[in-house]
Amino acid sequence: MPVHLILGAGLVGTTAARHLADQGEQVRIVSRSGRGPAHPLVERVAADAADADRLATLAAGATAIYNCLNPAYHRWLTDWPPMAAALLTAAERSGAPLVIAGCLYGYGEVTGPMTEQTPLAARHPKLKMRADIWRDALAAQQTGRIRAVTEVRGSDYLQAQSIFTNVLGAPLLAGRRAYVPAPLDVPHTWTSTNDMAAMLITAATDQRAWNRAWHTPSAPPLTIRQLATRFATAAGAPAPKLTALPAPLVRAAGRFSPLLGELQTTAYQFARPFVMDSTAATATFGLHHQPIDAALREAVALLGGTPVSGSPTR
Repeated sequence: MPVHLILGAGLVGTTAARHLADQGEQVRIVSRSGRGPAHPLVERVAADAADADRLATLAAGATAIYNCLNPAYHRWLTDWPPMAAALLTAAERSGAPLVIAGCLYGYGEVTGPMTEQTPLAARHPKLKMRADIWRDALAAQQTGRIRAVTEVRGSDYLQAQSIFTNVLGAPLLAGRRAYVPAPLDVPHTWTSTNDMAAMLITAATDQRAWNRAWHTPSAPPLTIRQLATRFATAAGAPAPKLTALPAPLVRAAGRFSPLLGELQTTAYQFARPFVMDSTAATATFGLHHQPIDAALREAVALLGGTPVSGSPTR
């Protein structure tokens, strides 16, 4: 049976693997540790994503290759280039379409809603690198090196690591005040990992999606205050108590906290409206976002709460 090769066993990769396996598809998920979802149709493999020869062997005969890798943020400049190069080699030798789980970093600072036609204008080295991974892959397809490529872009995840889960989740579940290193009342797009997985699978299997980028269908934007209120309701927790930390304090704290220090790179995303337009994917493929309260109930469960019941995955 042809196999879907997924690189990366984080929440996006494992969610995509579960969705595919539940549809009766054979999946091979690769990570350095060899972890992944326990399912009869999921093969878990331990391998180095920078080993081009190993990836090419694992990709032989694959239906598609999914780049769901996510190295530690402080290691992007060292870890991403060899992994991206290895994935291009695997796609070239196997002939399988390459699907990249991307993000919105490549756009840099924006002044209006982002569409797939928004210029990739990021200048910070880490942010520009994500745009370069896409540009290099698209150039490989256009010159005939690889068969097909597409990039699926999502905003901050509701159920995986993001400012929401890292900063808000645990304090809100405990009924404590959350100190937020960003303004509380600026609209922001949030993406469900279930929707990201659904869009990745569509991009891999529907040739209409190939050789361009797509935005993952996502719920209408919410401010951090609105999102925190709905999260607390989903968790059955007290009404959220939030304090926005002044920007100078956050910058000073970033000298001692790696998390706060790294957040400075993308602080612009929360300083003004950061809105992703995903109407193209909805119109083309008929995909719709998961109800945000259902996604938040999943986030509660992943953070140690219990309200996952009544929150079906797509």
